[in-house]
Formats: sequence, C-alpha cells, structure tokens
Amino acid sequence: RIFNQQKIMNLKKEINKEEIESLIPHRKPFLLIDKLTDIVPMISATGVMNIKKTDFFFNGHFPGQPVMPGVLIVEAFGQSAAALTAYSLDPAIVKNKLVYLMTVNNARFRNPVMPECELKLKVEAIRSKGKVWKYKGVAMVNDKIMADSEWMATIVDRNDR
Repeated sequence: RIFNQQKIMNLKKEINKEEIESLIPHRKPFLLIDKLTDIVPMISATGVMNIKKTDFFFNGHFPGQPVMPGVLIVEAFGQSAAALTAYSLDPAIVKNKLVYLMTVNNARFRNPVMPECELKLKVEAIRSKGKVWKYKGVAMVNDKIMADSEWMATIVDRNDR
C-alpha cells in the first residue's frame, strides 16, 4: 500500500526545516527550503525559501547585483516536491530512499529572484506510476511569478558509500 488513509487524514498542513530534514537527505548549505506549507497530501504543497543576501550562491552570482541561479529554483522545486511526496507516503516506502530528478521540461524564468525576499514554490503532483512522479510548479515572490516548470523524479534505493 502506497499510503495509509488514516495517516493522511492526520497530517499537519505545515512542516518546518527540521521535519523536512527527516524526509529528504539534503543538508545545509544545499537544503534550500525552510518550510513546507499548504500541504494537501499526495497532491500539492508550497515550499518556502527565505532568500538572504548571505546565501552561499550570491557570492559569485553576481557580485554587486545578486540574482538567484535559475537551476537552484528548479532544485528548490524538486526539494519541495520530494518533501511533499515523502511526507504523504507510508514511511516504510521512503525509508532509505532518495529522489532523483529525471527530467526538467518547460522551465521558464520570468523575473530575477533577488535577496531579502520570500520565494514561494507552489508544487503539484500531476501523476505517478510506480516509483516515477511528474510534477509542475510555480515560483512566486509577493504574488509575482518568478519561474515555472514541470519535472519528473523517481524514488530509488539509497546506497551509501
């Protein structure tokens, strides 16, 4: 069974960074999302990233005019979707697993994301088949669309070395 209906009914609508760390393997400095809100299990959630001028990627992108790299917006979409999926599934299914990005389609970067803002990453699970999931997302700052994309990911066994 992929998920437990009773568990889904009792899930919180928001989880913090510590709880996200219990679901996905990313860690500082590469754990980009600070919390997950508006959680509708198996369907959608909003990843929240507090963008600060001290974030590691601004040191070189770009000095004097910091702009968040688009690939990190895509990564933050992926982390938000992975956290949503891991939070929704039966813990036995996601224990000792990783989520690998498979494809990124139709990524559009509409406005630059600059420091001292809250980036909201609205993600939605479009469909799943076996261990492969398809998602779409919209990144926003103050209700202004900054980027959007679709992507696919797969759940794989963790093989620590």
